[in-house]
Amino acid sequence: MSEKEEHTKRWKTLDKDLNRISQVELATFHVARPMVGLGVALAFIIITGLFVALIFGGQPGSALVIAAAALGAYMAINIGANDVANNMAPAVGANALTMGGAIVIAALCESAGALLAGGDVVSTISKGIIDPTAMADTQTFIWAMMAALLSSALWVNLATWIGAPVSTTHSVVGGVMGAGIAAAGFGSVNWASMSAIAASWVVSPLLGGLVAAGFLWFIKTKIIYQADKIEAARRWVPVLIGIMMGAFSAYLAIKGLKKIIQIDILSALVLGTIIGALSYVISAPLVRRQSEGLENRNKSLKTLFGLPLVISAALLSFAHGANDVANAVGPLAAIVHANAFGEFAGKVNIPHWVMIIGAFGISFGLILFGPKLIRMVGSQITKLNPMRAYCVALSAAITVIVASWLGLPVSSTHIAVGGVFGVGFFREWYHEKRLDETMRKKKDVRIAAEERHRRKLVRRSHFMTIVAAWVITVPAAATLSAAVFWVLSHLVS
Repeated sequence: MSEKEEHTKRWKTLDKDLNRISQVELATFHVARPMVGLGVALAFIIITGLFVALIFGGQPGSALVIAAAALGAYMAINIGANDVANNMAPAVGANALTMGGAIVIAALCESAGALLAGGDVVSTISKGIIDPTAMADTQTFIWAMMAALLSSALWVNLATWIGAPVSTTHSVVGGVMGAGIAAAGFGSVNWASMSAIAASWVVSPLLGGLVAAGFLWFIKTKIIYQADKIEAARRWVPVLIGIMMGAFSAYLAIKGLKKIIQIDILSALVLGTIIGALSYVISAPLVRRQSEGLENRNKSLKTLFGLPLVISAALLSFAHGANDVANAVGPLAAIVHANAFGEFAGKVNIPHWVMIIGAFGISFGLILFGPKLIRMVGSQITKLNPMRAYCVALSAAITVIVASWLGLPVSSTHIAVGGVFGVGFFREWYHEKRLDETMRKKKDVRIAAEERHRRKLVRRSHFMTIVAAWVITVPAAATLSAAVFWVLSHLVS
């Protein structure tokens, strides 16, 4: 073998070795990537504990508060990973936002909502589920809240792992109920409130789905299937933007601005009507200008719905941060109050540092673990485009307003996911209707039942998984909480 051939062979061998090393590095990266998220989450929980230790170190019961704060940080991370993802999933699934853009907007808006407009007072026992006076003493109450916090966080963590969007508020409700039963018996539970919450399992997704399907029908009828789609969009898109801004204004006034102003539903509707009318006046010339030169096809319509969809997702995140984060950190606020004053109460003030833990925790949870649920809700249940996703976002705001007016308890998670299902099932129904019309016109056309089933536009496996997770959230969190309380109380005694 000549020296040149030997030199070439040596370089080929080196290239193969370098390629093997590159493949090993790539495999190591994919294996280690999930561990990075877990490491950052663990670091945040530890830093939270150290931060609270600096505030309460040396005070009586400080160890309990530090442990509760760490659990609160863990719960906040799980809220970000699961609950927050539902607000951004439609926009990402419709390609109106990239995953990175959605995470940045959601983290900022959720944190702003929690810190700027979050309620000063929270119900420590999650909407009156447990009578605090039924507890034997303050120590028992603290252990019950610790059990509720840990069990609800564990359940949401498990749901995120299996890819099921669940209500974090319902998880907390289940945790508080289970710990309350273990601590004070079944008589301590307000079963009327529990019945209302159970009803929301059905009311929330059904209302959300019906409203979303209704708006999709409107868009299809008035815009998509018109001869001149662009002219129809110029007429109706500003109307839809006005409805969106009016609905979100009323939604935020009712659910998200308690810290700034207390407002009844009638005043909120009046405010929403005024802002909606102003939004229509402002958006009409903007939509007309944006639509100039667009081709008369559905792809052009997606452009007109893109920005309103992004705005609606940001508003949903702000309202969620203002309203739901406080519910999730309620048990932590209860523990801090009980430890400081030696008593427990139905409602307590939320310390600023508790809301900061909630705000930062949801941001970390969303960034580290949120993409999984965003992809699942946004693209794996049914195919979304900006028009369909816009219907889901509108549904979330309007359903909360309607439910508040009727006095019905609802879950923002169930509404958002129910809206996605509503859009998907409406598309199936509409597709079947058009297919039947085609078959009636062309009598020789036949489609087998198997082919019809294959054309279903909603994935049934995800539907069954999510519904099952919704149904068992409260009992599962309650059972887990009762077991945790039993372990904690026996360890202490």
